[in-house]
Amino acid sequence: MATPDFIRTIRATAGQQLLWLPGVTALVFDDEGRVLLGRRADTGMWAVIAGMPDPGEQPAACAVREVYEETAVRCVPERVVLVQALKQITYENGDICQFMDITIRCRAVGGEARVNDDESLEVGWFDVDALPELNDHALFRIKQALADAPTWFDPMT
Repeated sequence: MATPDFIRTIRATAGQQLLWLPGVTALVFDDEGRVLLGRRADTGMWAVIAGMPDPGEQPAACAVREVYEETAVRCVPERVVLVQALKQITYENGDICQFMDITIRCRAVGGEARVNDDESLEVGWFDVDALPELNDHALFRIKQALADAPTWFDPMT
């Protein structure tokens, strides 16, 4: 995920300390029930489409923007799948972040899946029973998006 300019500005004064940030994951399905994935340029791993909203940008608008920027696919948001505070991450450069992720199920309405920026090596549609290797984070989100269930929240303890 490329670092947005507004985060670079914050980092200039905040240093590498923990930043609590919004994140949006877009799970896009086509009419055949396939899910759209991208193989990340930074890790080489397949992943769901995700990004950070710009200041003031609504989560659904962020999902639509990120999907198009990364894959050239046009989509419409359908529902919030889950809301979850993710684990703290320390990047290779020492920056520390923690994301509040909002995952949104989307429906593809146009465009041809292709690499559309420098964040992906490949993009493609996958049958949910023939997914490439994905981390547990992505698999859980896909499972929740396929379920006919209310929005998932991390159980309160």
